[in-house]
Amino acid sequence: MKPNAFVGIAGNIGVGKTTFTEKIAERFGWEAYYESVVDNPYLSDFYHDMHRWSFNLQIYFLHHRFETHIHMSKIPTGSIQDRTIYEDVEIFARNLHEMRFMSQRDWDTYDNLFRNMTSFLRKPDLIIYLKATTDTLLSRIKNRSRDYEQTIDPEYLHSLNISYDKWVKRIDDIPVYVIPTDRFNIFTDKEKFEDICTEIQNRLS
Repeated sequence: MKPNAFVGIAGNIGVGKTTFTEKIAERFGWEAYYESVVDNPYLSDFYHDMHRWSFNLQIYFLHHRFETHIHMSKIPTGSIQDRTIYEDVEIFARNLHEMRFMSQRDWDTYDNLFRNMTSFLRKPDLIIYLKATTDTLLSRIKNRSRDYEQTIDPEYLHSLNISYDKWVKRIDDIPVYVIPTDRFNIFTDKEKFEDICTEIQNRLS
């Protein structure tokens, strides 16, 4: 495998990206980088008023992810990132704009900023897309009991799932490994997890 492999974990809210990132990093001895959630100053406000806070939230995520992406590109060891910078525009900001939670003016500003910022970045060697149905996501969100997530609109979650499927089909410059997770428990399905790790090794060799 490449000594400085750069892997991004993509997937909807509640699919299990953080746990998967942790387990894969541990398995391969990679540095893990996580999405800024607990210390995000906009997330709670956003879920209560998506129209007012959508632009602020997306700018915060974009800044944090850009900073992390640059650091990951420079380290000599392998690295894995919980959610990629590409999802910020292709999934979340675009979806907010299409659902009229983000104005055309804010979308244009955000999209132009994203294009300029990402033109300086190294692309991941592999994107792993963790896929699950909306019902599975809602169940996992309920079980992890984050207060600010309990008001997530199922329709919003479903629209994100549709956006993910469309985005993954459009990617033509980065290898993508799709893993269905509805029936996969990373804590108990040891054989399946080893099969996934072998496939990741093969795709990075």
